[in-house]
Amino acid sequence: MGSPERAQPGTCLTRLRTGIKDLFPGYFALVMATGIVSTAVALDGAATLSGAMVGLTIVCYLVLMVAYGWRLAAYPHQFLADAAEPRKAFAFFTFVAGSDVLGSRLAADGHYGATAALLILASLAWVLLSYGMPLGLVTRHGTRSALAGSNGTWFLWIVGTQSVAVSLASLRPPLASGLAAVAVGFWAVGVVLYLLIAGLVLMGLLHFPVEPATLTPAYWVFMGATAISVLAGAKLLGLPADPLMAAVHPLVAGISVVLWAFGTWLIPLLIGLGVWRHLMRRVRLRYEPGLWSMVFPLGMYSAASHALGAALGVPWLVTVGRDGAWVAFAVWAVVFAAMLAFFAGALRTVPARLHPQA
Repeated sequence: MGSPERAQPGTCLTRLRTGIKDLFPGYFALVMATGIVSTAVALDGAATLSGAMVGLTIVCYLVLMVAYGWRLAAYPHQFLADAAEPRKAFAFFTFVAGSDVLGSRLAADGHYGATAALLILASLAWVLLSYGMPLGLVTRHGTRSALAGSNGTWFLWIVGTQSVAVSLASLRPPLASGLAAVAVGFWAVGVVLYLLIAGLVLMGLLHFPVEPATLTPAYWVFMGATAISVLAGAKLLGLPADPLMAAVHPLVAGISVVLWAFGTWLIPLLIGLGVWRHLMRRVRLRYEPGLWSMVFPLGMYSAASHALGAALGVPWLVTVGRDGAWVAFAVWAVVFAAMLAFFAGALRTVPARLHPQA
């Protein structure tokens, strides 16, 4: 009849394997988004909701660790092919950022040991990706070919870098103070990378045809990278004023304000691109993993605004952060519900793939 065919147990297992084989490399953005929204709502006093979201973040993190470990072991060719593809490679930095966002949130509850463990894991991955990824893309594809594949996921390199700075500044106070120079170094590298990546992505947009289908939600990371740079800067401003921090304090504060202003300016532009894509060019709005790369910047913008306002003594920035937390939570809830509906439908019926392309 007209009703969808029910999936049999063997079919479910086959489709699960297919889903693992084709798993989008940037799904740790789910951890990033859930963890930072948990942080944002906690800043407005929603301790119970924040605690529940922390638990959910941990579950998502563990499930994804198993899923990606399975994919690497069972389908190494597909895993490495994604790492060599310019349109997908930088999505692997969601693992770095997801680990650090979770670790920073756990530090807020005093779980400094877990924060340190996640930071070590994320730092090792950051070193591997930060040097292996760009070298591989340029030597394998050539500069022009790699540039043609540039997109919003490239900004995840900055997000991953700044997340390490945030985690370093979130460690137990004596340790965080001792590692202040390292945290400042990561923050500075992240700021310079933002300028470089922004130039490369804009060159790609100007030199190659732009189709509505290619303007995915991942371009919101353009703003998210500024937001996490601001949060990292605000965290640095809160460290004890040793000679190094005293020397860089004005620079960090000034650049953080500039990045916050630029990130704020980007929000209407990104909304406009979404309107053009979905309303004017009729690209269907459906669930895709890349939506988590839109949720994360909203939560990060809220947390960064609150942190910068508190660091500089600007009350209205704190208010922006508190109010923005609930906007981010509302968007998170919609996307999470859409994800559950998508997976429920995928398990009930027999469509082709478990994961849509982002």
